[in-house]
Amino acid sequence: MSSTEHKITVDSLEWFYRESLPIGRTDLLPVILLHGLVSQSYSWRHILPALAAQGTRAIAPDWIGYGFSAHPEKRDFAYTPAVFITALEKFIKALEIERFSLVVQGFLGSVGLQYALRHPEQIANLVILNTPISTTAKLPWKIKQMGLPLAGEMMTQDPLLVDRTLEGGSRYRIEDRDLDVYRKPYLKSSAPGRGLLATIRNLQLETAMAEIESGFKQWQKPILLQWGVIDPWLSVEMAQNFADSVPNAEIIKLNNVGHYPQEHYHKTILEDMLPFVRRTESS
Repeated sequence: MSSTEHKITVDSLEWFYRESLPIGRTDLLPVILLHGLVSQSYSWRHILPALAAQGTRAIAPDWIGYGFSAHPEKRDFAYTPAVFITALEKFIKALEIERFSLVVQGFLGSVGLQYALRHPEQIANLVILNTPISTTAKLPWKIKQMGLPLAGEMMTQDPLLVDRTLEGGSRYRIEDRDLDVYRKPYLKSSAPGRGLLATIRNLQLETAMAEIESGFKQWQKPILLQWGVIDPWLSVEMAQNFADSVPNAEIIKLNNVGHYPQEHYHKTILEDMLPFVRRTESS
């Protein structure tokens, strides 16, 4: 079983997404998985079919501006958290999904957490993999420098930024055939680089972290944190402090795992993710 590729136009923006459908009927809620910088839905390639195999519909979109989704210019899409959240609202509505489990990872995964806080009625439960979740979180230099004046314009046009960021964050080599998929949008057009540049400059991380840190203290739905402990950018102490401050949260610490856990350690992640999202039935 594998995932299939789809495109849907929502409010004049074309979304690309990967989906794995369960065989037969299921009473399990769907799962939506959101990627981080500088990644794309391809990062969930091992997770999607495993969810479907247990009877769960699994959907992973490329954020607007990333992967194989539309790459609008900044004048048409501001690349702020608010604009990403609005676009995601419309995408989920277009797919006619009313309630789901949400899985987030990385910088941009934080936008998914902001979405959850604004739409708690839609979220059955939440899985957080190495995502900024505290006011102590800072944009790592490897990513921050891509937003610098002049230098940023050059760096974000280099397809090898994908290799350096994904391998630097995960601390492991990624196979060339997989890097080919991640690089492809940057090789086809200069627009993805401009979208990345605009995102980094407009991430509003400090404001987002204040919203997340305070908002989740009142959150009542189950949360599973799965955290790579050798993440060079987001510490396991941050994750532990979050888990301690939020009701109904549990943390699984993943040894020898970096910032992109799903890239190399999907089997380990699935051991806890699969039963966790199975807990909530659509009834």
